[in-house]
Amino acid sequence: MPLTNTTVLFFAGPLYEDLELWYPKIRLEEEGARTVVAGTGEKSYQGKRGYPLTVDTSVDDISSESFDGLVIPGGYAPDIMRRSAKLLRLTREIYEAGKPVAFICHAGWVPISAGIVRGKRGTSVGAIKDDLVNAGMLWEDSPVVVDGNLISSRTPADLPQFMRALIAALGR
Repeated sequence: MPLTNTTVLFFAGPLYEDLELWYPKIRLEEEGARTVVAGTGEKSYQGKRGYPLTVDTSVDDISSESFDGLVIPGGYAPDIMRRSAKLLRLTREIYEAGKPVAFICHAGWVPISAGIVRGKRGTSVGAIKDDLVNAGMLWEDSPVVVDGNLISSRTPADLPQFMRALIAALGR
């Protein structure tokens, strides 16, 4: 398995987009990666579509050095998650270390607040296009955009392309 010695961090919060967390988590585990889901304080969350999630840890109890990449699912959670200074610091540190930072749909709010999108190409759900553009991102309407170690997609419909790009980036 190509990702056997890889550990990927996932962020979770209230009303996360169920498919955008579970599909990548399961696919990475199929490839041999270890996944760790960190929340912002609560032990469990309900997905936007009702699927429950028990987190492995809190963002307050981890360090970026322990991870080979980051996945930020969308839903309503990113609007809450981006209020955590520690979560934003982890995002910046993983990005600055050159490790993949993958975000989808509304999750672009987290990299905006972490200050890592200016001058980078990326995509998102159309609802936050203006937010990304105003933060300095060169926005594209594409299923997946890879710019350096930033990987972005628009919606759950783009998950196959999103995961191919993320698995390729983690396998380097």
